[in-house]
Amino acid sequence: MKTRSMTVLPRLLQGSQSLLALGLLLVAGLFSFSVQAATPEEMILKKLEAAGPSISVDQIRPSIIESIYEVELKTGEILYSTADGSYIFTGDLYQVAPQGFKNISEERRMTARATEISNLDESQMIVFPAKGEQKGQITVFTDIDCVYCRKLHKEVPELNEMGIKVRYLGFPRAGIGSGSYYSMVSVWCAENQQNAMTRAKLGESIEEKQCENPIADQYRLGQKLGVQGTPAIFLEDGRLLPGYMPAKRLATALGIKL
Repeated sequence: MKTRSMTVLPRLLQGSQSLLALGLLLVAGLFSFSVQAATPEEMILKKLEAAGPSISVDQIRPSIIESIYEVELKTGEILYSTADGSYIFTGDLYQVAPQGFKNISEERRMTARATEISNLDESQMIVFPAKGEQKGQITVFTDIDCVYCRKLHKEVPELNEMGIKVRYLGFPRAGIGSGSYYSMVSVWCAENQQNAMTRAKLGESIEEKQCENPIADQYRLGQKLGVQGTPAIFLEDGRLLPGYMPAKRLATALGIKL
């Protein structure tokens, strides 16, 4: 009986070792599969990094179309990609809805712009507050020498009277380091910024000044938000109204009844 037990034991041990080895192989296989199986977001990012290291991706997310992903760049531009990252295309994506064409891409941009605008530090802007109850506000990228920026500024008192706050950000169209840039720096560095802005937009000379200022950062932000000319008027919901718009039309766009 003793001999038989001793004979069976090695067999049992051998069987246990085989089961253990099989289990380890299965675990190793599962681990290998989990390591190798990349998500679509990871595959797209890897392909983009290999194809163009200068492409700076901010976020990758599924689009409303199955197997198509939105690739949002840090510049604010939106690209579209297949799930494996092999094909990239650009352009606005429209949904054919019962009420007409719905621009899905513009909705995404509006959401991103609204977030950027809500996070802005108003102390870095030149603000013309609403008179009495504030009913709305516009955030305007402006240039001192821009003809239509000057035309819009003449209507700021009317906008204020209608309860609309006007917030200015600097956007020298000729770029950082240009004459317009230094004019804007002088306005932002003035003791009375509102007065300096009004005088400059009337074509008057203002004292040249230098100080720590946000113009360069605001210019880069404007580029990120898609500003291509001035004035560029942003509403709180992220809508961009490019170019000059009369005060009453702006009030209508803000939903203010006159």
